Amino acid sequence: MNIAGTRWGIDQNEDGKIDQWKIISAEEVTREAVQAMATGDAYRLSLVVINKDDIAALGIHSEFANKILVNLANLPATMKAKLAQSKSINEKTKWIRFDSSMLMPYSIPADEGKAKQDLFVYENVMAIIETDGTTGFMQMGEVVRLGDTWKLTQVPTPIEGDTLQVSDGGVLMQPKLASSRTAMTTESEVSPETRKLLTELQQLDAKAPTPQSSAEELARYNSKRVEVLRGLLATSKTEQERTQWLTQMIDGLAAAVQTGKYRVGAGQLASIEADLKKQRPDSDLIPYVTYRRLLADYSLRLQDSAADNTKSAELQKWWVEQLRTFVTTYPKAKDSADALLQLAIFEEFSGEVEKAKKWYEKLLANHPATDAGKRARGALRRLNMVGKSFQLKGTGLDGKPLDVASYRGKAVLVIFWATWCQPCTEDLPQLKALYDKYRAKGFEIIGVNLDTQKAGIAPYIAQHGNNWRHLAEPGGLEGRAAIDFGIISVPTMFLIDQQGKVVSNSTSIEDLKEQLPKLLD
Repeated sequence: MNIAGTRWGIDQNEDGKIDQWKIISAEEVTREAVQAMATGDAYRLSLVVINKDDIAALGIHSEFANKILVNLANLPATMKAKLAQSKSINEKTKWIRFDSSMLMPYSIPADEGKAKQDLFVYENVMAIIETDGTTGFMQMGEVVRLGDTWKLTQVPTPIEGDTLQVSDGGVLMQPKLASSRTAMTTESEVSPETRKLLTELQQLDAKAPTPQSSAEELARYNSKRVEVLRGLLATSKTEQERTQWLTQMIDGLAAAVQTGKYRVGAGQLASIEADLKKQRPDSDLIPYVTYRRLLADYSLRLQDSAADNTKSAELQKWWVEQLRTFVTTYPKAKDSADALLQLAIFEEFSGEVEKAKKWYEKLLANHPATDAGKRARGALRRLNMVGKSFQLKGTGLDGKPLDVASYRGKAVLVIFWATWCQPCTEDLPQLKALYDKYRAKGFEIIGVNLDTQKAGIAPYIAQHGNNWRHLAEPGGLEGRAAIDFGIISVPTMFLIDQQGKVVSNSTSIEDLKEQLPKLLD
């Protein structure tokens, strides 16, 4: 769960070994495969390799099914043979990360004649591994989706030597590679120059600077990395390859600028943006690089104005104008969702609620399925709640059910808070005083805690005495309740009357001092 991943294994006979995976991602499949190869565990590998029943469930046609089954006919022996040829794989080998020559999985429609249903396949997948401090690769090939799980269509192959190999596509993708130039080039088509550049990039990234590295070290690394990626761009044979290397270059430069140690990266991003607009005016990478160039510029201006508070208002005005221009120019770009959310939050914090609503509405209309769009839906709900019923229920910190609706007949303050929130702590003495004064008259408080780590909550309550009931909401500001109500900062307080209607959706301590006597009288 959480940062440990998504995998969900089933041990049907309770012998301490997983018998099947109910849920496992493509990335986690490659990790399982690396661990299986490192320990020589053919059984563990078999759980993440496609089998006859899987092939039948996907409806893969016999022409392709037979080729896959031949490759996997004797999995333990094949695995053993590949390990025997490897000098680098042993029990100390660790999985580092998933890598694919493609930025996203392919979809193979059923009408292509490969299966009775649509297939979703990652092609040319690699696992980056490490053994005794040395970075290497393990070729995974195809990874195909089966419902909530993914599986390999071949036994992994350790990559030996100093050059990075890109092998032929797997069974499901080979016909497409033979007839189309949109896929990644096969091993026989990779030029010696490209091989050299790929190896150079691998070695360079293996020695990437740390946050503690000097500005000079970061500059040398990024300058060299840009040089290598430009070389890969020049040798690329497909648009997809060019997009991959260019995206890597943009991301690397943007991240480097925001460390504050690589200012020239902002100019390099601007050059890429100008070149794209001139050479590929319809490219989706134009808004991508534009937004990251804006973030880089904003980061540099923040650094420059850090010592002069008088410039902060001017900088914020400039940033809002950049965001407005971006969302107007690229309304459907993926990054417009984040830009629109920033604009809405800025207006809300400035007290311009109606302007904020318009930005939230535009965000919800253009990007409803994004995380930002979901938060916009919640924010609109929150901003329009006055006079409406307040509904929230869940599990309390005490493990018992807690439903705000059960407090009908009382005035209720629902406060979203966190232990790390300084204003929450500063407000507590006055809030406790109001609670003590009005509780006997029918006033209650319900806390909604938004800490991501729960260990510190009970000690905090014991120290500060906010002993009213609290909902435990996993995920913090990214959790269910925070998104459902569009919470953008804490504390956020709702005052609810005896009929369960919202009196205020943004109550402050000073507001409470005026509102409570009237409400309770």
